[in-house]
Amino acid sequence: MGTLGRAIYTVGFWIRETGQAIDRLGSRLQGNYLFQEQLSRHRTLMNIFDKVPNVHKDTFVAPSASVIGDVQVGQGSSIWYGCVLRGDVNSIHVGSGTNIQDNSLVHVAKSNLSGKVLPTIIGDNVTVGHSAVLHGCTVEDEAFVGMGAVLLDGVFVEKHGMVAAGSLVRQNTRIPCGELWGGNPAKFLRKLTGEEITFISESATNYANLAQVHAAENAKSFDEIEFEKVLRKKFARRDEEYDSMLGVVREVPPELILPDNILPDKSLKPSH
Repeated sequence: MGTLGRAIYTVGFWIRETGQAIDRLGSRLQGNYLFQEQLSRHRTLMNIFDKVPNVHKDTFVAPSASVIGDVQVGQGSSIWYGCVLRGDVNSIHVGSGTNIQDNSLVHVAKSNLSGKVLPTIIGDNVTVGHSAVLHGCTVEDEAFVGMGAVLLDGVFVEKHGMVAAGSLVRQNTRIPCGELWGGNPAKFLRKLTGEEITFISESATNYANLAQVHAAENAKSFDEIEFEKVLRKKFARRDEEYDSMLGVVREVPPELILPDNILPDKSLKPSH
């Protein structure tokens, strides 16, 4: 950000501060007629009672996600945008390399009707699709829960088990290893193929790599974001096909090249 940009940013900051001060003054002058607005401040990691989230330092938790209370998340896992993991009346355990995708909900049950304690346990390298609901259930390593699926209290998904998108899995249902279940209520559909079982592992790896990209982007400072805007605006109007006709070779600025360790399978296309 240049000198002018910093000056504009500073002026904007003080205008907002002044506006807030005027609002506070007006509220005091209103006296008994004051309208109290309760402001809810979002916290990605939040304690509840005496329960504190325990999230590994290499885990990506999106800024708009909420991890609350007795929740443990292992190394290399990712909690995506809009997710809620609420461990208030019981605990949630998420293993390593697991991805819980956008807008999913993970909650627990204090106990069921028979008195059985029902935490939610999610193993290693599990994929939980967008907008899924997991409640007081267990999902073993390398299992797959499709988008919008609902797993009710006491559900147990064994290793390499798969729940189809949009399915409702009833209480205390057990999904055996290597089987695909789907429907409302969910029922056995068929055995998974070897390719599908391999896909489950690949899905977890792909999301682990993608999470590093999002973590790096979310960690950028304001100045870095503004600098990239300038770069992208500068290079946005370059047409590779037109350049090749002219014999012009343009190098991609190093600031726009992702590190090899973030997306190892992606290589930069050579310039022509």
